[in-house]
Amino acid sequence: MLDINYTGVLMTAQSAAKQMFKYKRRGSICLIASISGLKANRGLVSPVYNSSKAAVIQLARNLAMEWSPIKKDGTGGIRVNCISPGHILTPMVQKNFEEVPGLKEEWEREIMMGRLAETQEFKGAALFLLSNASSYMTGNNLVIDGGHSSW
Repeated sequence: MLDINYTGVLMTAQSAAKQMFKYKRRGSICLIASISGLKANRGLVSPVYNSSKAAVIQLARNLAMEWSPIKKDGTGGIRVNCISPGHILTPMVQKNFEEVPGLKEEWEREIMMGRLAETQEFKGAALFLLSNASSYMTGNNLVIDGGHSSW
């Protein structure tokens, strides 16, 4: 799980940044983590998944620190941010609901909006982070969780 959730993200970000440095292109990289990197998921024992997502959040901060400053040779200027979605109704989550009776209802009670997210609800945030609308934002983790973490 760490190979996919962390190492794969790191290698992809490094590959993108390498090309951006090569051509002295400024821009933005958006990583995807999870609120599971910020808190434990009640009802599920998932320490490896949660710690892999916490690592992605910290990765965004550190890559931003390294890549955001514009250097004398013209490289840099790469903003790195992260999105941490809340519970999303995906096939994996649906399987969890089938295996753990009452989990769906429990999670819905924990979310201020009273429901899980749909996948398409994150595209606006990603477009924002990848556009110039977020030109003064780097090293941040944008939590989109229907109010789950605000309790």
